[in-house]
Amino acid sequence: MPKPGPFPVRSSTTEETSAGGLVVDFEAPTLDVAIIARINRAGRLEWCLPKGHLEGDETSAEAARREIAEETGIVGSVIAPLGSVDYWFSVSGNRIHKVVHHFLLRATGGTITVENDPDHEAIDAAWVPLDELNERLSFANERRIVAAARSLVSMLQTDRR
Repeated sequence: MPKPGPFPVRSSTTEETSAGGLVVDFEAPTLDVAIIARINRAGRLEWCLPKGHLEGDETSAEAARREIAEETGIVGSVIAPLGSVDYWFSVSGNRIHKVVHHFLLRATGGTITVENDPDHEAIDAAWVPLDELNERLSFANERRIVAAARSLVSMLQTDRR
């Protein structure tokens, strides 16, 4: 009878839900989008869309609006959902399954800053022209969300003319 091999270490799985998205300055000729920079667990700089966990009984749209305001300083009104992204990662042996709901928002006020980020995850925030987001964003799944937003943004621009 063969000797049994080592048994895999079982880790627990945690489900997380976050929301965020693109807050667009439709008054800017380059359709600027507010994004944030943060340092990842490996110590590298990442530019990404603002997002964060839902709090209490918030809807995803409410959380997106709040998180964007906290992390970028920009207040926005939700225009439409853009889709969701889910991914897996591990922290201290715990597997995390995260779902992030993204929305398109119209910037309605505020000043770009990271000073109001309660978690101090964002180390910088910047307005980036919509056409330059693909070069700036660190994650392919966020670039896909931007691609989904482009036709909607274009349609909204056409409606304003």
